[in-house]
Amino acid sequence: MKVILTGGAGQLGQALRRSVPAAIGGRAVQLITTTRTGGEGAIALDLADAAACRALVAQQQPDWLINAGAYTAVDKAEREPALTQAVNAAAPAALAEALATTGGRLLQVSTDFVFNGAQGSPYRPDQPVDPLGVYGASKAAGEAAASAALAAERLCILRTSWVYGPVGQNFLLTMLRLMAEREQLGVVADQVGCPTATAGLAGACWAALEQGISGIHHWSDAGAASWYDFAVAIADLGQEAGLLTNPARIDPITTADYPTPAQRPSYSLLDCTATRRALQLPPLHWRAALRQVISDVVA
Repeated sequence: MKVILTGGAGQLGQALRRSVPAAIGGRAVQLITTTRTGGEGAIALDLADAAACRALVAQQQPDWLINAGAYTAVDKAEREPALTQAVNAAAPAALAEALATTGGRLLQVSTDFVFNGAQGSPYRPDQPVDPLGVYGASKAAGEAAASAALAAERLCILRTSWVYGPVGQNFLLTMLRLMAEREQLGVVADQVGCPTATAGLAGACWAALEQGISGIHHWSDAGAASWYDFAVAIADLGQEAGLLTNPARIDPITTADYPTPAQRPSYSLLDCTATRRALQLPPLHWRAALRQVISDVVA
């Protein structure tokens, strides 16, 4: 089975590369990885170049394409809407259009930011989207474009939330650095969602290919947290693992106390019940997943 992976240098992309199965459905997996610059066994692919996206699919003719590449700088996206739209909306459209011709299938990784966070209960996959900012709007547009271009049975959209891992740029690694440098940190306590470790998310992606699922699905680790809760857990487990000796004091603050260019959903918990059943994967609480990631950082 030939699988193209975009965004191979990103934190999810690296987790997918580390966990690629030997076979899917009894067929040996041939993974073709793309990154923006290429090198180290990867093909160069700029997702902002729709023509290049189409050409790659036409040339390689994969059975599956996992689109893990994205423009994820949420605040910067407010200043670069055209580039954000090109990467997060036009690229999925081009990839889906090409796959419609070659006969391949698409796993499009998406986000909780497609919702406005107003309902205060976990979002089901079938609920309407209503993004608040440029980033969320671009990802919602990418979902819609892929759905318009590709037959429903050949498209899987997997939304996730608060992604972090032992490499890349993410909340965990930022907090570990700041907690070692400062005496006090204020962390937002009135935005609620669920942290998602890249290892588990990568496992869900590979399971989606193994099960051949289609439609819209939600995946995160289990439980719920605010960013403040997440930061406190990082401090506790980081100290336990020996990464922190005297971590900064963490104080809860409100969103209003920490204004950002992009508006974020105040509640973006995803209902993953149906997806866990479809993928035959048990839930893992986010704190247990965090402990595993911190042990990877130590290693």
